[in-house]
Parts: sequence; C-alpha cells; structure tokens
Amino acid sequence: MNEKKLIIIPTYNEIHDIKILIESIFDLKADYHILVVDDKSPDGTGDFVEKLKKDFKNLDIIHREGKLGLGTAYIAGFKYALKHNFDLIFQMDADQSHQPVHLSQFSEAINDNDLVIGSRYIDGISIVHWDFKRLLMSKFANWYSQTITGFKITDMTSGFRCFKRCVLETLNLDRVKSTGYSFQIEMAYKTAKAGFKVGEIPIIFVGRFHGTTKMTYRIIAEAALVPWALRFGFFKINNKKE
Repeated sequence: MNEKKLIIIPTYNEIHDIKILIESIFDLKADYHILVVDDKSPDGTGDFVEKLKKDFKNLDIIHREGKLGLGTAYIAGFKYALKHNFDLIFQMDADQSHQPVHLSQFSEAINDNDLVIGSRYIDGISIVHWDFKRLLMSKFANWYSQTITGFKITDMTSGFRCFKRCVLETLNLDRVKSTGYSFQIEMAYKTAKAGFKVGEIPIIFVGRFHGTTKMTYRIIAEAALVPWALRFGFFKINNKKE
C-alpha cells in the first residue's frame, strides 16, 4: 500500500533553517509531501518558501495573517491533510531540532500504532545543545503533565510525531483549545482517550542554533492549566460523544 505522507512544519522567523530542513527531507527520496504553515514571519520565511515551491513539486505553504500560535498552525495543517487525502501526517519543528533521519522509524512504528511520538527521554536523555535550565524545564513539564493526567508517555511535550489519518478524522479539531506547546499534551491525551494506540520511539533532539525560543509566560501558564482541564473533562474529546 502506497500511503500518502504529509509533514507539517509551522514557521515563524525560521528563514535560516527552513531551506536546509526541506532539502534534507526531500533528499531522503521517500515521497514525502511538506506543508509549511507560516504565521506571516517578519523575516520573510513565508515568501522564501513560496520561492522554493518552484524547485520542489511536493512543497506547499499556508500563509496566515499573523502570529496565531503553534496549536492553531497544526490544526490548519491537519485540516489540509484531511482535505487532500493524506494517510500519515507528521509534525516537525522548523529549527532542525528534529532530524529527518528518524522519519523512517516513524513510518515503521506507525504500523502498530495510531500515534507515534518521538521521545527525547525513552532511552535516558537524548538531547544535544540544551543548557541545564532548559532541560530541567522540559523534564518538569513532562512529569507535571504525566502526574496530573495519569498518562504515562515519557515525552508528552515532544513535537516530533506521526498520526494516522483516522485519528484526525475522529477527534474534533475545532474543539482543540491549546495554542502553545500544551497543544502536544492535549492531542496525545485526547488520542488515547478516544481509544487509539499511542506509541513512542527514541529520537535525538538537537537544540536550535539560529533564532530564539518561542516560549512566553502565556504559553507556560497555558501549559500549567491544560493538564488539569484534561483530567477533569473540560475539553471535549471527539465528534461521536457530542
């Protein structure tokens, strides 16, 4: 079976990394399609990707009106994937922290799962170029989310993922509330609660060399509240139960 594969890459001021990432993915010769979702990057990332489309027939871009958040960028990408009949939908960061070499592992692991998460912690700590403060924050966020929700995935905040189409068809994407990094927690939790199988594979994560982190106090506050909202059922799970 020749499955259609889409990689969704949200961007905001990633002009230094996006070309390298796109070329690295297409160099794999694995028939991937790439969708960039750009939030009107002031550095011209969106316009740059638009020019790259002339060189890569499997590259497309959604231009959004402003900085609307990571979660809504992925929702836009998911809806594009469903509209264009993709079977496997991947998430990747634009800053080269996620290595394309792992994509084949996702494609294999998804055969036995409905969602596969690339974990930085399943085999110890597999992170390069992070200081201790950033690592501690990530570890705490995962422990916090696991403790409150009871969902024992080792890396709930990882953004390197692969969904089967059936998951995105089942979840009510318009009911996804998170806009920041807690989007990853919400999607993983809802996927499991909807009865789908969630698995993990080990990845090596490389901290960014260009640009700046998108973390803000608002995003941190949202991440603190979302696990509690999930635990107490404030967020609807899927269409069938509404």
